[in-house]
Amino acid sequence: MTPQNLRYAESHEWVSVAPENGQQIATIGISAFAVQQLTDLVFMQLPSVGTEVKAGKEFGEVESVKAVSPLYSPVSGKIVAVNDKLPTELETLSSDPYGQGWMIKVAMSDDSELKKLLDQSAYDKQCAAEG
Repeated sequence: MTPQNLRYAESHEWVSVAPENGQQIATIGISAFAVQQLTDLVFMQLPSVGTEVKAGKEFGEVESVKAVSPLYSPVSGKIVAVNDKLPTELETLSSDPYGQGWMIKVAMSDDSELKKLLDQSAYDKQCAAEG
């Protein structure tokens, strides 16, 4: 089941934002649709805590038996947490992409970037079109 409160990048990353210690913290992962399209994941590279990310720019990559796919940050800011277990437990992306399958958490530098992302309805239409 897909959570309804997420925003999506056209490149299939999701973001969930919650206040934490006075900052807007964006939790970022890839959608169930993206995981299904990739199939058979074999490798993932994630950045380190403290790395600055920019909206629309690469922050890592995920590799399947079919292809290597870049991961793009939907928002700008500084990485405050990395899901270090994920690269050795890639099956988590299939079983719980919107929960335990999160990749990075970012202290956002520009909340307005969220307005450029897709809501659930628009993202569902994009996925149906890509089918």
